[in-house]
Amino acid sequence: MKFVRRLYDWVLSWAETPYGTLALGILAFAEASFFPVPPDVLLIALCVGQRSKSLWFALVCAVASLFGGIAGYAIGWGIWESVDQIFFQYVPGFTEEVFNYVKGRYEAYGFLIVFTAAFTPIPYKVITIAAGVCTINFPMFVIASVIGRSARFFLVAGLLYLFGERIRTFIDKWFNLLTILFFVLLAAGFAALKLFSD
Repeated sequence: MKFVRRLYDWVLSWAETPYGTLALGILAFAEASFFPVPPDVLLIALCVGQRSKSLWFALVCAVASLFGGIAGYAIGWGIWESVDQIFFQYVPGFTEEVFNYVKGRYEAYGFLIVFTAAFTPIPYKVITIAAGVCTINFPMFVIASVIGRSARFFLVAGLLYLFGERIRTFIDKWFNLLTILFFVLLAAGFAALKLFSD
């Protein structure tokens, strides 16, 4: 929990610099392929600080995340056998069991799986890399990613535009509880994925 909090605070610190938008783009790109902290954390901070730019921040986040997803697809398609153990050992939420489960469901539920991961707390990086390993239809992967990522980030930005500082204060006050809730939602997301695939 302490490590997650330190990582969270480090990500938030970029919102107080002139490089906040650039950091948001880099974070959104990285999270789609290997980084454990979702870009929503920095997106929230930036939107609170500059509410009039909320939709611009959401656009940056969605576009960068899409390209990060494409990079994840490329990792799975081109070099997965050389780097798989690195991901399984060092990337939180990226387990061999989850990865194999997702691979086994792609053939019948490709679009739904990508969209669900793009919009929910399911680790998007697992989905993007597995999509490349399974060589699922690339245009379909891009369309599902665009829809899911855009819906998620524009929803967050829209809420921040409407409610502003109150949401940030709430997150700071209840961070530990929200972290636990996040992992509960993560588990629920995987359960829903399994339900759809049965």
